[in-house]
Amino acid sequence: MKKLFLFSMAALFCWSCADNSTSLTVQVTNPLDMERSGEMVEVSMAEVSSRLKLADTAQVVVLDEEGAQVPYQMTYDEKLIFPARVGANGSASYTIQPGTPQDVEVKACGRQYPERADDMAWENDLVAFRAYGPALQARGERGFGYDLFTKYNTTEPVLEEMYAKELDPESWKKVNELRKTDPKAADELVKTFSYHVDHGYGMDCYAVGPTLGAGVAALMVGDTILYPWCYKDYEILDNGPLRFTVKLVFNPMTVKGDSTVVETRVITLDAGQRLNRTAVSYTNLKEALPVVTGIVLHEPDGAVVADAQAGYMTYVDPTTGPDNGKIFMGAAFPADVKEAKTVLFPAEEKKMRNNADGHVLAVSDYEPGSEYVYYWGFAWDKADIKTPDAWNHYMADFARKLRNPLKVEVK
Repeated sequence: MKKLFLFSMAALFCWSCADNSTSLTVQVTNPLDMERSGEMVEVSMAEVSSRLKLADTAQVVVLDEEGAQVPYQMTYDEKLIFPARVGANGSASYTIQPGTPQDVEVKACGRQYPERADDMAWENDLVAFRAYGPALQARGERGFGYDLFTKYNTTEPVLEEMYAKELDPESWKKVNELRKTDPKAADELVKTFSYHVDHGYGMDCYAVGPTLGAGVAALMVGDTILYPWCYKDYEILDNGPLRFTVKLVFNPMTVKGDSTVVETRVITLDAGQRLNRTAVSYTNLKEALPVVTGIVLHEPDGAVVADAQAGYMTYVDPTTGPDNGKIFMGAAFPADVKEAKTVLFPAEEKKMRNNADGHVLAVSDYEPGSEYVYYWGFAWDKADIKTPDAWNHYMADFARKLRNPLKVEVK
């Protein structure tokens, strides 16, 4: 298992020997009538340093109410984050004090894969995703939407192995040689290493095509979606062990004749969570416009829940292949949503979109200079959420939590 030593991340934290009993308490309060487990609590590093009178070079620990260490991470935006467990309508106390932290297993990580057309791919212990990159766009492919990889039977990172097997040149050399004499045998050989086949820990069985895929946001002019192309530049801001954050910047797009509008996304995936937090902003946009979050539909009468008032939407995706189960798609919104609905493609557009049937869309307004924040992700019925009802319950609870966040007080 890949490890990350917390002392390398906590280099800014030290205490003087004369003050080594100093500690502070983080009180976490849950306003909802449901238990909250695994949500990341964020505390300002500057406040921790100031309150503990820290110097430059040692370490701190986070302890729960029983005195057991809790894993934590320092983030790019100068926060100390750790997962909390708080009972329904209850509170929990955590202590931050000088000490030697335990090693933390990497649960959230990712990287760019230039060997696979500049994919930006990331994962945590439950789910995995990718956004398509500039090398793919240079080939003329319309990689507008997010893709995903299902995951089960492991909480360890799997993308590195999946990509390595899928892209191994020796394996493909054998396949190409075999195709000359036995095409069926060549197809069977591909199945032994392709990430489009489940080898016991997950697979790529989701169809994106020239759509919004698994939850991309896009501006609208009238009834027309302005599909974003692949990202242009990236910066990985956090890379584990508990949080992955990437900033994606896109080529200028044309909005109402203005070709200078640039989209930026900051995508964050925490350990133990099925949904990515995504903050979208547009520079040089001159006026407010509708912004939609979309999930592609692969069945015109598929099971959709679009609840604008409750702040979430879901869809049961049939997956590619006959034996790959169902993928439960979802998006949730911390702010009010104007409308959530199914929009089917006209016949001609359906042909343009690889025969996808449409999108389930959540419609909001984007004001120039602001951030549009939403969450998107999925579950797989071969993993631990087995039914659409269970997924809809999960998403309804998730949306309630977004609109009723944990309250954090440092004492």
